[in-house]
Amino acid sequence: MSISIVVADDHEVVRSGLASLLKGTAISIVDEASNGEEAVEKAIAHHPDVVLMDIRMPNTDGLGALEKIKKESPNTRVIMLSTYDNPTYVARGVALGAYDYVLKGSSRETIVTAIENAAADQPIAEDSLMNRVRGAMAKRQEAKHSDIPLTNREMQVLRHLALGLSNREIGRSLNISIETVKEHVQNILRKIDVTDRTQAAVWAVRRGLV
Repeated sequence: MSISIVVADDHEVVRSGLASLLKGTAISIVDEASNGEEAVEKAIAHHPDVVLMDIRMPNTDGLGALEKIKKESPNTRVIMLSTYDNPTYVARGVALGAYDYVLKGSSRETIVTAIENAAADQPIAEDSLMNRVRGAMAKRQEAKHSDIPLTNREMQVLRHLALGLSNREIGRSLNISIETVKEHVQNILRKIDVTDRTQAAVWAVRRGLV
């Protein structure tokens, strides 16, 4: 069975390279996009099985496009394809509904398998960056950190915050309201005696919480 995909990347050479890489597979590129706005338009037009999308693109970036695609074409699965092994990008992808996160330097087998798994709604590879970061985001407070004066939920919010997520993205990830997130953030700042999110993030990283 053929798998339909839209490829979104602002570099033509990357799009051409992916087209060559996917030759001889059951994966068919139905359209291409050179920026985030085009990616959303093409996803709505074709409702492909998968959108393979870069993060750093002009106009709307890949993460902004991801959120719109998940709203307008909810059955389309989005794989972020990036040069950057950046935990913040991966965490934001998790929060906004990306199916997987694959590096551009990955092997042909890795990229093809990621697309096939997404189209078939199969679990992503165990060693995927997405799995690693998702695990950190979901982790509950551990006994070795019992001296830290935070609840389990506050610990989760702090991990999300330290990974660079906005209040809205934290809310999406944890399925709580923005108002609740704001309340948790204020409690965290007060309990660990810091004045802003940046200091809270540094505090979390220094204690090995992310």
